[in-house]
Amino acid sequence: MFNTFEMPPGATPFATEDDHAMARHIARFAGDVLAPEAARIDRDAAFAGCHWPALGAIGLAGLNLPEAWGGAGASPLALYLAVEEVAAACASTCSMLTAHYLATDAILLGGDDAQRARWLPGAAAGTLLGAFALTEPQAGSNPADMTTRARRHGGDYVLTGTKHFISNAGAANFIIVFAVTDPAAGARGISAFVVPREAPGVRCGPAEPTMGIRGGHIFEVSLDAVVVPERDRLGPEGKGFATAMKVLDNGRVEVCAAATGIARAGLGAARDWMKAREIGGRPIAHFQGLQWMLADMATALEAARLLGLNAARLRAAGARFTREAAHAKLFAAEAVGRIVDAAQQIHGGYGYTAALGVERLVRDARILRIYEGSSEIQRTIIARDLLG
Repeated sequence: MFNTFEMPPGATPFATEDDHAMARHIARFAGDVLAPEAARIDRDAAFAGCHWPALGAIGLAGLNLPEAWGGAGASPLALYLAVEEVAAACASTCSMLTAHYLATDAILLGGDDAQRARWLPGAAAGTLLGAFALTEPQAGSNPADMTTRARRHGGDYVLTGTKHFISNAGAANFIIVFAVTDPAAGARGISAFVVPREAPGVRCGPAEPTMGIRGGHIFEVSLDAVVVPERDRLGPEGKGFATAMKVLDNGRVEVCAAATGIARAGLGAARDWMKAREIGGRPIAHFQGLQWMLADMATALEAARLLGLNAARLRAAGARFTREAAHAKLFAAEAVGRIVDAAQQIHGGYGYTAALGVERLVRDARILRIYEGSSEIQRTIIARDLLG
């Protein structure tokens, strides 16, 4: 378990005292419940769903949802701070939780009140787990390559296709599935559907073995003529891609929060090791070269957090924050890789062993440059916005 580096109470820009109070509450929970199990979950590649009832009980399962739909009504800034605390304790649990947020955000942003009433209270309570199925084996970042189809059949749709790398799918109660309803319309021909996991024709393969976040299981999902009633389509036909992009704006801020949480764990481990490890009769914390490494790590962490909090601030204000979310996700995902690599370097040979857990942070951080839009996609989003 890591003694993670903490910010002084009330030091987070833009956040209110209520935001900080919620973050402190989550920090205590994460330290007491999540952190002690993180190494075991990683070692055994055990699904982090063992924590799901506790996440529901403390309100984390619905932290992204308004009170009207059973959620906590937390601000986007409180949500950011809470996700950071969860990630600092257990990245696998954070991955499961934020994938659930993608699914419930899709219903909140793209659905109608009947759909929200049907799915969101249970999702907020932790009795329902969601999954978000956008990615396909041959269609990652380009929606025009999507091959999953939804064709009309009377008052229903029939969905056929394959989704890949879908977090939570094997244990989910419902899956948000994106499918092409009009192949000639490109991105404007994509629609979104809420599909019960147990619907006939939905099949999940075994959990994929992964390098890191080994308890945040991902799956291939096959849809074999799955019948979905029209009432389970989210929003008008052809609006699915727009919904997905809004959801991913939110998700990228949460990836930034996850990155700062993992980075905090790395910084805390490095600081504590420097104080405790002695060479030549004195702690290595006395060596200026290592001090400078620690200072660079802390500076990168602070910059990443500020970018994430700025995007969260704009989200809270109801302003557009697509570019700010891309800035935050890009910088934080790249920065956490450097920070945990430096933490491992500071630990020397001990950092390469599984006993101290620093190598787990290195493995967990790697995926953040890939999922929910790779670093290259974030650069494309930023550049296109700059160029108008």
